[in-house]
Amino acid sequence: MPILYLLLHPAARLSWQDFSVHWSTVIGLAALQALYEWRLRVHASGGASADETAGPSVGRRASFTLGLLVMFVTLNGPLHDLSDYYLFSAHMVQHLILALLVPPLLLYGTPGWMLRPALDLPGVRTIATRVSGGRAAFAIFNLTMAFWHLPPMYNTAMTFHPVHIAQHLTMLIAATIMWWPLLSPLPELPRLSYPGQMLYSFLMTIPMSVVAVYITMADHTLYPAYSSAPRIWGFTPLADQQLGGLIMWIPGGLFFVGVASFVFFKWSASGADSEKGAQVRN
Repeated sequence: MPILYLLLHPAARLSWQDFSVHWSTVIGLAALQALYEWRLRVHASGGASADETAGPSVGRRASFTLGLLVMFVTLNGPLHDLSDYYLFSAHMVQHLILALLVPPLLLYGTPGWMLRPALDLPGVRTIATRVSGGRAAFAIFNLTMAFWHLPPMYNTAMTFHPVHIAQHLTMLIAATIMWWPLLSPLPELPRLSYPGQMLYSFLMTIPMSVVAVYITMADHTLYPAYSSAPRIWGFTPLADQQLGGLIMWIPGGLFFVGVASFVFFKWSASGADSEKGAQVRN
């Protein structure tokens, strides 16, 4: 690395002991956990209708809380600081966690009866039915991700904090919709069939790869905020951008391959169980 570059871009020091906390995220996450616990207490006290199943298992309740904890760690502390002030690649890690880890943990931990009352609100059932299908969910997620990684929109989000908050919120909403065809807890808004889930997961790798290739193969820095950021760990702005594109490209793509594989084995297991049941009846 040229000495002149190091002189003009001195290395930054990141303190891993100073865990920065943004209290707006704490308040929001605590409110979600409190609402979840309140709904469980109402259910346990007999406020549930007769057709509602028992409350979620300990594992499912832990999944919901873990989802909130993962979101907290992602939006606060060292990862947040790296993402906002130093490295584009760290921001890509943050986006992948918010899109690929947090929503499935929250959905898995939320029983259908907890969400069902929302369908009775005016217009909610109609909108939910339209956006939760495979094609709509696929389009909403991928268009949202592509939109926010366009240089003008990304740079605006890095310049104006309220836009940055909107970026993360819309990504979380779009990611939750994306996961719905795979993990829907409501029969009124059903999951795709197992073959449909496998195809859906495979196709999900393509748009993300297109965006990632665009970022990785660029011959200049697309996001000026990171060009002027203090240097950390020896990354040049362009190398940092290329690493960020690779993170979106390879782990992001392999993740959905893993999901498709998981669905395949789940489908195979369900077929084996059906055959055993038929043999018992015969």
